[in-house]
Amino acid sequence: MSDNEHKSSKDVNELRDVLDTVSERAPKLIRDIIGTIYSKEAGTALGQSVGAYYKALVESGIPQDAALDMANGYAFSIKDMVGKGVKEVSFGDRQ
Repeated sequence: MSDNEHKSSKDVNELRDVLDTVSERAPKLIRDIIGTIYSKEAGTALGQSVGAYYKALVESGIPQDAALDMANGYAFSIKDMVGKGVKEVSFGDRQ
């Protein structure tokens, strides 16, 4: 076996080991990330954030109905960003 063939074989084996490790650990990592994002604590923090945003809008003179619409949009934009991040972690660029 030549040096190039030996290096190539070694590289293939190292890549196989890396991919095996990633395939073992990635699902747990994804589950942990999703569990963190959708935890009770994360929901509480989101509620507090949206509530503080709404309160600040109203206190600055924004009418309540407009402030409610803006706070609703804020909450959904956060949800969309988190959802997009989870998809990217889960699926990469295969969308």
